Amino acid sequence: MRRLAGLLVVPLLLLTAACGNEKGSDSDSVSASAASKDGFPAITAGAKFGEKPTLAKGTGNPPKELKTRVVSQGDGATLKNGDAIQVNYLGQSWDSDKPFDNSFDRKQPFDLTLGAGMVIQGWDKGLVGQKVGSRVQLVIPPDLGYGAQGQGDIKPNATLVFVVDVLKATQIPASAKGTEVAQDNLDLPKVGTNTDGKAPKVTVPTKSDPPTKLVSNYILESKGDIVKDTDSVVVNYVGLTWKDGKTFDSTYATGKTQTFPLAQVTLKGLKNGLVGKKIGSRVLLVIPPDQGFGDKAQQSIPAKSTLVFTVDLLAKM
Repeated sequence: MRRLAGLLVVPLLLLTAACGNEKGSDSDSVSASAASKDGFPAITAGAKFGEKPTLAKGTGNPPKELKTRVVSQGDGATLKNGDAIQVNYLGQSWDSDKPFDNSFDRKQPFDLTLGAGMVIQGWDKGLVGQKVGSRVQLVIPPDLGYGAQGQGDIKPNATLVFVVDVLKATQIPASAKGTEVAQDNLDLPKVGTNTDGKAPKVTVPTKSDPPTKLVSNYILESKGDIVKDTDSVVVNYVGLTWKDGKTFDSTYATGKTQTFPLAQVTLKGLKNGLVGKKIGSRVLLVIPPDQGFGDKAQQSIPAKSTLVFTVDLLAKM
C-alpha cells in the first residue's frame, strides 16, 4: 500500500527515503573547537541557533560513518523515536560550498516523525537523543543518505552535511480519545471507536449514494485545541473509496504516523474537513470528487471517486 503523493506538497528532498544500507553506524560527538576538522566542515557564518548558517566545503576524505556534533546545546526535552518534531535545516554536499536545500529561506520549518522513515536514515539516527533548542551538525555517509542513486542535484554516493535546529518535539499518543458521538445517519459510513492504537473498522453503506457535499463528523470528540489552517497536525488515518469500500491508504499498515502541515495539503476536502476540529479527536471525512482528486485517477483511485477517511488527530506541532 503506497503513500499518496497527492495529499501533500512534498518538501524538496527529505521525504525521499534512501535505498541505502540498513545497518547501523556509530555516532561521534566532538567539541565545538573541532568544527573545521575531524570530519566537520566549518560553519563560517550564522553559527547561532535560529540563524541561517553558511558552511565551508569539506576538506580531505569524508568520514565513512555517521558523525554528530552539538553546535549549541538546548535545554528542552530529549528526542525519542516516535516523537513529532519540527526543525529548520540547511544541507549541502561534502564536496560543495553551495547548499542544495534549506528551510530558512522558505521560512517554513520542516515537520517529521522521528524514526518513522520519513527522512533519510542519517537524520533518524543522528537526531535521536538530541535536545529541543539544540543546533546539531550531521555528516551523513552515502549509505545513510541517498546512496548510489543520488537525488535531484545530489550526486550518487554523496556524503551530506546538515545543520539542524531542533525547534519543537511532541510525544504522540497511540490513539484518539474522547466522548463517543452518535453515528445515527445510516447513509454515512460507520467508524469503530476503539482506542487501542489499531486501525478503526470503517463500513461504507452499500445501498446509499455518496453525499455531494463534504462531511466532517466527530466519531470521538476530545477537549483539545482547535485545529487552524496554519497548523501542522500529526495523524493516523485510513482512506477508502466509497464505491467499493476498499482501503487505498493507511498509516496503520506501516505503523508510522503522518504529519500534515495543513498549508501544504493539496487534497482540499482533507484540509477543510480537519480545520476547526479538536486535537485528540477521531473524525469521519467523506470527500466528494470536487474536493478530492476530481476527474484525475490517483494510483489505485479511479477518477471521480468519493473518498472516505477516518482520521485520528493525535497532536499539533
